[in-house]
Amino acid sequence: MIPLRPFSDEQSRLLVNLRQRYEVWMAAEQALAAMPYDLRRKTVAGGTYLYEIHGRGGNGKSLGRMDEALTARFEAYHARKTALKAQIIALRPALAESAALYRALRLPLLSSEAGPILRECDRRRLLGSHLLVIGTNAVAAYMAEANGAIALPDETEDFDLAWVAEAPDEAERRVWDMLKAVDPTFTINSERDFQARNAKAYEVELLVAPSRAGTLSSKDQPRPVPLPEQEWLLLGRPVDQVIGCRDGSPARIVAPDPRWFALHKLWMAAQAKRNPLKRPKDRKQGLALLNAVSSAMPHYPMDDTFAAELPPELLPHLADWQKLSPAAREASW
Repeated sequence: MIPLRPFSDEQSRLLVNLRQRYEVWMAAEQALAAMPYDLRRKTVAGGTYLYEIHGRGGNGKSLGRMDEALTARFEAYHARKTALKAQIIALRPALAESAALYRALRLPLLSSEAGPILRECDRRRLLGSHLLVIGTNAVAAYMAEANGAIALPDETEDFDLAWVAEAPDEAERRVWDMLKAVDPTFTINSERDFQARNAKAYEVELLVAPSRAGTLSSKDQPRPVPLPEQEWLLLGRPVDQVIGCRDGSPARIVAPDPRWFALHKLWMAAQAKRNPLKRPKDRKQGLALLNAVSSAMPHYPMDDTFAAELPPELLPHLADWQKLSPAAREASW
């Protein structure tokens, strides 16, 4: 059994402080992102009009000829935008300080490449509602949830996201626009169109459960193949944590319920079609996470009620863990 090493009081306090500072900063970022790109006055045929600009190219639509109401709207917009930008700048030093201390205290780290993707997802209000973080990058959030470290392999040089939106929305390219905003060099892998890759060969894969495949726009990219086993990661209660990255920046992760994630990992480790180089890591992660849940996450009960929810495919893996884990033998089933 891989033991959980509890965080010190100092580490635990830092996690709380980092989250508080991140949430205030991100709220300002989200408010700024929700505003129109710009409002500009333009003179056309001798008249002054207010235009809402949609992007850097300067394209936009007229809101009408300037009058008292549009003048007030123009002034309020620019005052609000200036205030938000000033707030964001003022918050950055404290946030950077917490992120630097996070790294110094040797808390779980994400790759530097994952941070910008997660922050852009959060800025666009996609985390939890549209996208979940799955794969190895989710493990750091589970450690924070357990308030302890697990000795597991480092994160891989890729990033796995699951599309989880329950209903379609008006946006046609939620995921693709987010990725291109992070790095315009992202392109779709022509041989694996569920995967995007940037100029540095950093890969982002999109997965989806069959029940959610219809909510992803047909114009969005990447194009995931619906996988029945992804349904399991929609169950339970997601974990929501703010984690530090190797470059000293923070990022928020929303990941699946750790119990379902762990059993999903054990199931993957038993699949012959799974890459044989990844199967040992899947098994190690799954067993370690179940131990962490059992010993340090009482708010995710491993009880009869949970066991009764499991499909037949996952029951043998729960039994396998019970045989190996002293913590499981002490649990009430």
